Amino acid sequence: MGSFSIWHWLVVLLVVLLLFGSGKVSNLMGDFAKGIKAFKKNMAEDTDASMEASAEKPAGSIAAPGTRTGSTSQQSTAAHQG
Repeated sequence: MGSFSIWHWLVVLLVVLLLFGSGKVSNLMGDFAKGIKAFKKNMAEDTDASMEASAEKPAGSIAAPGTRTGSTSQQSTAAHQG
C-alpha cells in the first residue's frame, strides 16, 4: 500500500499527458535542462565576484573584545616594562 506499482505510474503519466499535452511537457523538460546547465556553468566558474566581495575584511574593522591590535599591544607592553 505504501509503494506504487508500475501501473500506478503509467496512469499518472497518462493523466499528466492528457491534461498538459505532450508539447507542454517537452517544453517544461527543456526549460528544466536549461536550468541545470546554467547551474552547472555557474558552479564551474573559478572566480565569483559576490563571494570575493564578502570574503574581504574591511580596513577599519573593530577588534573583538579582549583582543589587542598590533599597536595597542606594543604600547601596553612598553608601559608595563618601563
